[in-house]
Amino acid sequence: MNKVDTGMKISGFIDKDTELVGDIKFKENFRIDGTFKGKILSGGGLIIGETGEVEADIDVVHVAVNGRVKGSIKAKEKIEIFSHGRVIGSVAAPKLVIEDGAFFQGSCQMEMKALEGKTRESSPQAVK
Repeated sequence: MNKVDTGMKISGFIDKDTELVGDIKFKENFRIDGTFKGKILSGGGLIIGETGEVEADIDVVHVAVNGRVKGSIKAKEKIEIFSHGRVIGSVAAPKLVIEDGAFFQGSCQMEMKALEGKTRESSPQAVK
């Protein structure tokens, strides 16, 4: 079983051998195994399968990459680049996971807000 098959409900899908250009907006989770160029906006998760080829500006909650992405990725929770994943561009998220064998070329920005909350909770001064 592929690591990006998380068992979550998929509300939309672009199959391999399918090419799409434009904007995608969705609420839950979406999977791309084909080719997509454009913008992706969601309040849910995005899965790029091994055969997925994406050239886009992505703004979602969670991204799991096992294919190829060129562009900018902004995630509110986490970006995961698995061993077959290839990302070229900028990424911004509170959490970034890059698996051994993955490829990432670009810039990374992590949000301090997420880290500051954990530091305050774990610091002895925060305990009353």
